[in-house]
Parts: sequence; structure tokens; C-alpha cells
Amino acid sequence: MSPPSPFPAKPETSITLKKAGFFRRAAALAYDSLLLAAVLFAATAAILPLNHGEAFAPDNFYYPIYLILVSFLFYGWFWTHGGQTLGLRAWKLRVLTFGQQPITWQQALCRFLAAMLSFALLGLGFLWIIVDKNKCGWHDSLSKTTVYHDDSRNGKSGYT
Repeated sequence: MSPPSPFPAKPETSITLKKAGFFRRAAALAYDSLLLAAVLFAATAAILPLNHGEAFAPDNFYYPIYLILVSFLFYGWFWTHGGQTLGLRAWKLRVLTFGQQPITWQQALCRFLAAMLSFALLGLGFLWIIVDKNKCGWHDSLSKTTVYHDDSRNGKSGYT
């Protein structure tokens, strides 16, 4: 039999998260767009020497693919490591599965590609959040993930 621990046991708590609405999500997206722009500038500067220091031509096929890959890695890393980008964190939001678990890289890829499709179709997939009873956009439904508003303990609900 082991001696009793000097530290109190953590209380079992169940955290109920609410699904985030359109305007809070849009505000977080605006924050993240600024940060992503800075990341894409840095990513461009990193490969500019490979193009002899000159701007990439509009018909260059590889450059846009590179920027999309960098964008996916930006979002994918944050979504799979705590569920929060800087914009999501500022608005106390978190990307989780429908079962409120951290998302996988496969779900992150599905979410990212579906979000790109939503943007390409004039944002209809994002606007869908307004009319959907579950506050889900197309990218949420396709990836089986969604954005939750986490107001407990200043956004620190124990998910890391």
C-alpha cells in the first residue's frame, strides 16, 4: 500500500463547450489572416534566393503550391497542437472534433481543403454557419470538427 499523496487529487470536472457563432469565428479569422500574411512573407523571403532574388512570375506553378502548403502547415500545426491559432485564442475559441477531442492531421487536411473550397465559392461554406442549426460550416461538417467557444478558466480547459 502506498503512502497518501501530499498533493490533493484533481477534481473531476466536465467542461461544456458551446459551439461558436459566425461573427466570433470571423473575427478570429481576421486576426489569423494578419498572422498568416506575415508567415507567407517570411516563407517567400526564405525561397527568394532560389529565384535569383527576383519576384516569382505569375505563371510559376510551384510558388502558389508552396504558399498553400505553408498555409496548411500553419493551420494544421495549431489545430492539432491545442486546437488554437492566435486568433482563436484571442477570441477564446478552439477547434475540436464533434466529440470535443483534439483533431488529427487527417481531419486538419480535410478541414483546410474544405475551407479553401468554401472561400472559392464566395464564402458560402462559411456563411452556412449562420443558417445551420448546429453552427457548422461546410469545412466543419466534412472534417467532423467544429469551433467551440471556451470561456472556462480564461480559455484554458485542459486541452493541450
